[in-house]
This record gives sequence, structure tokens and C-alpha cells, in this order.
Amino acid sequence: MHVHFIIHEAFEAPGAYEQWAMMHHHTITYSRVYLGESLPNCIDDIDFLIVMGGQQSPSTTKQECAYFDSIAEQGVILSAIKAGKMVIGVCLGAQLIGEALGANHAKSPEKEIGKFPITLTEIGKANPLFADFGSALEVGHWHNDMPGLTKDAQIIAYSEGCPRQIIAYGELVYGFQCHLELTPKVVDLLIANSQKEFSHTEKYRFVDTQDKLRSHNYTEMNQKLFTFLDKLSQLYLSP
Repeated sequence: MHVHFIIHEAFEAPGAYEQWAMMHHHTITYSRVYLGESLPNCIDDIDFLIVMGGQQSPSTTKQECAYFDSIAEQGVILSAIKAGKMVIGVCLGAQLIGEALGANHAKSPEKEIGKFPITLTEIGKANPLFADFGSALEVGHWHNDMPGLTKDAQIIAYSEGCPRQIIAYGELVYGFQCHLELTPKVVDLLIANSQKEFSHTEKYRFVDTQDKLRSHNYTEMNQKLFTFLDKLSQLYLSP
């Protein structure tokens, strides 16, 4: 299977998503747009498109960020969805999926940075891909915004600070506002490149300190993500 990552910043690394692809010996390619690498011209050979997060928003213009082309990325996402590929968006990537499908992103009610629980909706608990998540699961967060909802979108999970944490846009298309891919290495990268986020942590209910972020164990949520990805790929490959 061929997995392609669109990565917006070096510190918004694919973490556990990349680990999963490597564990299964999938072919992996990248569009590291911050390095000037191009987006895929054709998605025919791609089975799984994973669009990562970033400091940008879907409304960020090329004048504001020369290497980020929101419209072009939405075009790639839409092509992959129409071709029946697996598509996952993480944080900014989730918002770009919504935008590609005509649903505008929005401001999240709360800023969330850290590790806090998400709660599965009844729809989420009924979805077999999330059977191992239980009714609630502690996961990583690092966001201010949230994805838009199409008329057919289903909310799989929410948190106290954000009503749209995991969204099913289709059988093979999911937006994760939350960050199940975080690992200690990725957390260190994020902290090193996001110092301004910690200037007034006391003002926010759902923002951990840097020390607390580093102290969390991310293994369980990584394992839950691996199980979800296994089930999603089995669904994709089933006749």
C-alpha cells in the first residue's frame, strides 16, 4: 500500500501515523511543502492520503505563507476522496478536508494544548473502526480552530473544549482535530517551535505546561490509532 503525507512544518511531524506505515512496510512518500516539495500531480498510485497540521489555517493566503497553497491542497484532497482513497486530515488537515467538501472551518470554543479526554458520541461508539476507543479516551491536543461540518458529516468524538474532535466525512474519510500521533519526540519539536503558546497558560482551561506535556504517556493513544488504521485499511482493501 502507498501512503502519501502532506506535511506543512517540520515540527508538525506525522509521528505515530508514520510509525504505523513503516511497521506495515508500506511505501511512503511525502510532500514537505515547507521545503518546497510539490503536491502530488496524480493520486492514482496513492492508497492513503494523510494531511498533517500546521500553523496555517485553510484561509491563509500564499501572500501570508508562500509555501502553503490551501486551494491546491483542497484539490488534491477532493481528488483522493472522489477516487475512493483513504483520506485522513489531522488538525489543519481535518479543516482542509471540510473546506474541500464545502464546509468552512470555525474557531474552537476553547484553545487546547495537552492531553485531555475525548468522548465518543453514540454514532462514534457504533462505528466499528472506533470499537477499541471505549466511551472516552485521553488524547493529544494542539489547536485553536476546528473543522467544518458537511450535511453528511458525522461527529465521532468531542471534548469538553471542542465539539468536533473526530469527524467522519465518509466511509474512508476522517478528520482528526485531536492529535493521536503525538510522541515524546514530536512533543519536543512542537514545544521548541511554539514558545508563544505558553506565555499565558493560566488563562486557558485546557493548556498544559511544557513540563506536563513532556510528562504524559502517549503510548496508549498511539496503539488505539494503530488499531483504527489497521481497520480502516482492511475496509479499503476488502472486495
